[in-house]
Amino acid sequence: MFVETCIIFAAVISFCVLFAAPRNEWFFCGLGGSVSWMAYQFLKSKNVHFAFAVLGATVVLALLAKLFAILRRQPATIYLLPGIFPLVPGAGIYYTSYFLIMGDWERFSQMGVETFETAAAIALGIILVSALPDRKKS
Repeated sequence: MFVETCIIFAAVISFCVLFAAPRNEWFFCGLGGSVSWMAYQFLKSKNVHFAFAVLGATVVLALLAKLFAILRRQPATIYLLPGIFPLVPGAGIYYTSYFLIMGDWERFSQMGVETFETAAAIALGIILVSALPDRKKS
């Protein structure tokens, strides 16, 4: 798991370069992505349904992004966009399209539902944390 986490850290930093995140925020972006991946793996190891594992990991990432945004005085999206990369169902989208083109309707529908559940879990996790108040208004 340590090697996976290091690879995720490097991959998230690569997305920071792609998204032109400020250079001094790359470490925190990588940290958020790595922690969310560890949360996902932990929940999966406890036999939690994959969609709920993604939801939990997204909530962890969104909370970290919100915390980093407050502490570092940056927009939360700087940490959220690159950090969500490990959880995005890219392979699921690919295989859903592949099975559609190949006419394998059973596997198409199975992969399509799994991909939709993952994407919905990511969206729901971000929405849940975004609904929390930022700080006390005085």
